[in-house]
Amino acid sequence: MYNIAEGFSRRSTREFTQFLFIAKGSTAEVQSQLYVALGQGYISQEKFNELYSKSDEVARLISGFIQYLLAKEKQPRTTQKTQQTQQTQATVRQ
Repeated sequence: MYNIAEGFSRRSTREFTQFLFIAKGSTAEVQSQLYVALGQGYISQEKFNELYSKSDEVARLISGFIQYLLAKEKQPRTTQKTQQTQQTQATVRQ
């Protein structure tokens, strides 16, 4: 969460994406820590499965967001502005 907030504050898609990659890496750290907690008997197998599944879902969501931003960044500026204009016009019509 903190990496995502820091990246967002940079006001640059490229830097924001970089911090999203860091946040995704943090999910791998959490998963590693879950294995340690399970091995040391701090959590049950059931709790491990639940938390691991949630961390895996977070990693997939972050990956999807990264892919979205990278695809958007590759679009020509005129295409982005045209899409924004079309979205604004559609909203006004509603």
